Amino acid sequence: MIENDEFEIDDEKENECGEQWLTTFADISLLLMTFFVLLYSMSSPDVEKFLDSFQSVKKALGASGKQLMTGPTSPTEATLLVEQARLKQQILREQRRTYQDFESYVSRKGIEGIVAAKLDSGKITIKVPSEVLFKRGDAELTPAGQRVLKSLKDYFIKVPDETINIRGFTDDTPLEMGSHYKDNWELSAMRAVNVLRYFVSQGMSPNRLTATGLADLEPLYPNTSEQNRQKNRRVEFVLEKRIGG
Repeated sequence: MIENDEFEIDDEKENECGEQWLTTFADISLLLMTFFVLLYSMSSPDVEKFLDSFQSVKKALGASGKQLMTGPTSPTEATLLVEQARLKQQILREQRRTYQDFESYVSRKGIEGIVAAKLDSGKITIKVPSEVLFKRGDAELTPAGQRVLKSLKDYFIKVPDETINIRGFTDDTPLEMGSHYKDNWELSAMRAVNVLRYFVSQGMSPNRLTATGLADLEPLYPNTSEQNRQKNRRVEFVLEKRIGG
């Protein structure tokens, strides 16, 4: 009889231990449901859905009454956040199409081995080696450089809602004695400015263009060999979508 009672007590303990996981499982399920509700509400940028989902989560966590409408995000702020998210997604989609269109354009023009482009966080960066545009240590555009810039200008005209920051870069080698320019800062800045002036002379709006000289800042490769230095000497065109076109 004692042995049977001991078996019954052991069975009760096993049942209690076996049921403890249900509480943890229920908590995890609730958290997962909350997470997916939030994901769904933010993937469809609808203000009412966002607020309803936000309040449902707060209610599930024990909030009631006025607490449902209080918190770090007010309805107005939520509207702005949703609108910003929608605008950002739209810009990213449009920039992806612009990037793909530019890649096709470069291929048609036969300059894919000269001009390189990349898309990162909605910014399109087009890179052209300095040797393609200028003589070594000079900031005056060569005829060959003007031809490359004309091809770029013809495309830039087609995307008037893109601002273009022209950025000049050099390597870390000091300029030779007797140079027309004081240092690499001045050389890189004048190269960017002369590219800007060329675009304006070809009919582009100056309101879309800025010029920046960055000398040997932001090297693509360590300046430890002539091959790396050559790659670091470049002009970049950073395209960003203007809000409102």
